[in-house]
Amino acid sequence: MSEREINPWLKNGLELGPPILFFIAYLRLQDRTVTIGGTDYDGFILATALFVPILLASTAILWKLTGKISRIQVFTAILVVFFGALTVWFNDDRFFKMKTTIVYAFFAIMLGIGLFRGQSYLKFLMGDRLPMADEGWMIMTKRLALAFVAMGITNEVVWRTQSDQFWVTFETFALPAFLFVVFMSQAPLIERFSLDQETDEENAAEGAGESAGEDGDRS
Repeated sequence: MSEREINPWLKNGLELGPPILFFIAYLRLQDRTVTIGGTDYDGFILATALFVPILLASTAILWKLTGKISRIQVFTAILVVFFGALTVWFNDDRFFKMKTTIVYAFFAIMLGIGLFRGQSYLKFLMGDRLPMADEGWMIMTKRLALAFVAMGITNEVVWRTQSDQFWVTFETFALPAFLFVVFMSQAPLIERFSLDQETDEENAAEGAGESAGEDGDRS
C-alpha cells in the first residue's frame, strides 16, 4: 500500500510530539510523588506512564492518516511499551533510560550485519525516497552505523553520571539534533552518488555522441 501524503507539519507533530510531551510532563511532575497501592512513584515514572499511551496514539493516528507505518516506528513502539511497562512495574527508571541505548545499539548492529554481508539495509528503508548508487549507500550506512554506536555509548555515559533532568533534556533534544546533523552532513555524498545526476550525465554523454555522429554524417 502506497503512503498517503498528509500535511508535513501534522506529520512532524505526530512524530516529534510524544518525546516533547514527555519532556514537558517530566518538568511538571519531577518534584511530585504519587502513592498507588502503597508504592511511591516519582515524577519520572509518572511521565513514562503518560508517554507510552501518547506514543501509541500518535503512531496509530499517523498510520490511519498515511495508510503506512515504517518498520522503525513499529520497533520503537514495541520497545517503548516493553521498557515503559518494566519501568512502571518495577518502579525503576533505569529500564526506560536503557531503552534508548538498546534502540541505537539495534540500529548499529543491523546496519553492521548488512555491511558484513555487502548490503545496505539503510537503502532497504530509504531507497524509494532517495535514489542513490549502491556505493553511496554503503558509505552512508557505515557512517550511520558509527553514529548510532556513538549515540548509544553517549547515552549510557549520560544516564549513569548525570541527573534525571539532564538526561531527559539530552535524550529529547541533543540526541535527535545530533542525528539530524549527521543526516544533513551527508548532502555532499548524496549529491555525488545521486542516480538522477548519473542519469543526466549519461544522457548528456549520449546526446554529445549522437551530435558528433550526425556531424560526421553531414561531412
